[in-house]
Amino acid sequence: MARAQGARSQLAAAFETTYGTAPASGFMQMPFASASLGAEQPLLASELLGYGRDPLAPLKDAVTADGAITVPLDAEAFGFWLKAAFGAPTTTGTTNKTHTYKSGSWSLPSMAIEVAMPEIPRFAMYTGCVLDQLSIAMQRSGLLTTDVKLVAQGENVATATAAGTPTAYALQRFGHFNGAIKRNGTALGNIVSADLTYANNVERIETIRNDGRIDGADPSIAALTGKIDVRFADTTLMDQALNGTAASLEFSWTISANVSLTITAHAVYLPRPRVEIQGPQGIQASFDWQAAHDPVAGQMCTIVLKNAVASY
Repeated sequence: MARAQGARSQLAAAFETTYGTAPASGFMQMPFASASLGAEQPLLASELLGYGRDPLAPLKDAVTADGAITVPLDAEAFGFWLKAAFGAPTTTGTTNKTHTYKSGSWSLPSMAIEVAMPEIPRFAMYTGCVLDQLSIAMQRSGLLTTDVKLVAQGENVATATAAGTPTAYALQRFGHFNGAIKRNGTALGNIVSADLTYANNVERIETIRNDGRIDGADPSIAALTGKIDVRFADTTLMDQALNGTAASLEFSWTISANVSLTITAHAVYLPRPRVEIQGPQGIQASFDWQAAHDPVAGQMCTIVLKNAVASY
C-alpha cells in the first residue's frame, strides 16, 4: 500500500486566461519547501429540537480554499510569483533579461496550481488562485525562503494529472550571503535582521452559488510593511522616525551582474521605537516600518529581477 510522502510531491502552476478555469497547457514546475494550500468545508450542527437528545445529521457549509506555499527566493521561478503579486512585468534586454514589476496594478492574474501526490495517486488542482501576500525575511545565515499566501476559488481532485508535463525553471537560489540593504542609496549598517511583507489585501467575493465557491478575489488597497532590527550605533533611523520624514529602502540579493533581485520601497516611514537596556549585551532597536505611494517614483515599490528568462 502506497503512502504519501512530501519528498515525492510536486507542484505545478500556470496563469489562467479565464478566472477559475485551468489552462490546458503552459504549466511550470515550481520549487517549493512546503504547502498548506487546500480546500475545506465545515459542517454545521443541527439546531432543531424535538427529536430527542441525539442530534440530527449536520449540514455542509460553504467551501473555503486558501493556504500558503513556502518557496525559495531564486533567480527564475520567483519571477512567476512576482507576476502573481504585481502583474506582468516590463521586460527589456536581449540575452540577459531585466524584468521590472511595479505596485499599484488594479488587475492581478489568477493561477491554476496542482499539488500532486503521485503515489496515492492524488492530483489536487486549485483554480482561481490569487496571491494575497508575499513575505521575505533577511538574516545573517540560514535558508532564504518566501511565504506566498493564496486565495483560491476551489479544488478539484483527480487520479491523474491535468498539468501534463510541466516545464522546469533553472534553479539558482539566492542566499542570505547575497543580501544587502540600502537607505536612500547608501548601505545601511548594523542591521541584525529585517523582513518585508507585500499584501494585496484580497477580498473574497462571496456570492450565492450552488457549488459553495466564491465568485472571485479582488485586490484592495495594497500594503508594504516590515521590520528592521538594528544595533543601536547611531541615530540615523531614530532621527528619521522623530522627524516623520520618508526615505527609500532597497533590499537586494546579487549573484552576478546578470542575476539579481532588487526590491525598492520608495517612501518608507518609521515609527518612534522604544530603546530598552536589557543587560550588559548590545542594545538593539526595532522599527516597524510602513511604505506609502511616492509621487516622484509613481508607485509604492519597484522590483527588478535580472535573469535569463525570456518572459513571464
